[in-house]
Amino acid sequence: MNDKLIVNVDKVKQVNTAAVYGMIDQQGPISRVKIAEQSQLAPASVTKITRQLLATGLIKEVAQQASTGGRRAISLMTEQANYYFVSVRLGRGEMDISLFDLSGISHAHCCKTMTETEQQALVDDLLTQIDQFIQQQVDSSAKLIAVALTLSGLVNPGEGIVVYTPHYQLRDCPLAKYIEQRFGLPAYIGNDTRAKALAEHYFGATKDCLDSILITVHNGTSAGIIVNGRVFMSQHRDVGEIGHIQVDPLGEKCQCGNVGCLETIVSNNAIVKRIEKLIAQGRPCLLSTPFNINDVCQAANQGDTLCKQVLVQVATVLGNSIAICINLFHPQKIVLGGEIMASEAILLPTIQQCVEHQALSSFSENLPITVAHFQNSPTIGGLALVKRALLDGSLLLRLISDKAE
Repeated sequence: MNDKLIVNVDKVKQVNTAAVYGMIDQQGPISRVKIAEQSQLAPASVTKITRQLLATGLIKEVAQQASTGGRRAISLMTEQANYYFVSVRLGRGEMDISLFDLSGISHAHCCKTMTETEQQALVDDLLTQIDQFIQQQVDSSAKLIAVALTLSGLVNPGEGIVVYTPHYQLRDCPLAKYIEQRFGLPAYIGNDTRAKALAEHYFGATKDCLDSILITVHNGTSAGIIVNGRVFMSQHRDVGEIGHIQVDPLGEKCQCGNVGCLETIVSNNAIVKRIEKLIAQGRPCLLSTPFNINDVCQAANQGDTLCKQVLVQVATVLGNSIAICINLFHPQKIVLGGEIMASEAILLPTIQQCVEHQALSSFSENLPITVAHFQNSPTIGGLALVKRALLDGSLLLRLISDKAE
């Protein structure tokens, strides 16, 4: 058989399986008849696909009470407690690891210190830490199906390659391949902000819309853009580095090498340094060094004038940048994440005012700008990556194939 034909047949199978599973996941309980009607697949194809999904334990049959009496119809819904996966978030000097089931329930979590920065040593340490977590936290009877990892920086998720990350010497590193070789499981790699944007879409603040933007402020500033329910990408490569928009040509030098980038003003470190500098100049403040971004927000919320002024300045610069994003992408909702959102009552009015003044009125009118749902869930991005692999059919076919062997 022609290789191209084989590829096309496999792709059709993946698309059809994903369509059926997606309907059951989003609309279940749902009957096979309704699936066939909505998907326009032949009833025989729906029956075959659902039989495979039932055998794999990814869906289950439930009896629905008939509205007119008589025999109860059998419908389908997803089964989310049969499978588990490991979700990792590699942060600055530390790594969070969680064990999730497909419903998003976390069954175990730990945080590990990461001291290695060079590529090979870091990868070895990373794999060892994941291995130890699995040995200690995953029951031998549990069906482990994947490892997902998110981190800051530039990622090629289609190839599972870390192109660049600011905190470690990972450069064009095929991290997914290393994980798959070590554990014999599919591995999914993603930028943490883009993955969190997807998590908000699947489970959080933006699940009621198809087009949204998540902007996070931590050690840097980044955006995750969702267009028509998918992460906006460019040929499988990341986009959304809003932190490197130049907002002050005479500003501070950024770690990227340019001058006056957004994150030289809108980031945890930049905010703390700005207040430290003003205190050193004699400005009165409730804080005394050392302090962190959480202390700044707490002081601002308590009425400290200096901290409030700095946060309003930050909100103004951030709001101007958000207005640019709105004009470019016309989202249905903007959500904001990061430690500074502890002062949302100070930040949001200023951001909203900037948007009203600078974004196109037809784009910004009645546009919700709110706080992200997942503020303290570092590994939630990995859940979104696995969910996406189920909904696009790639992980479904692998699980069906494994079950058949």
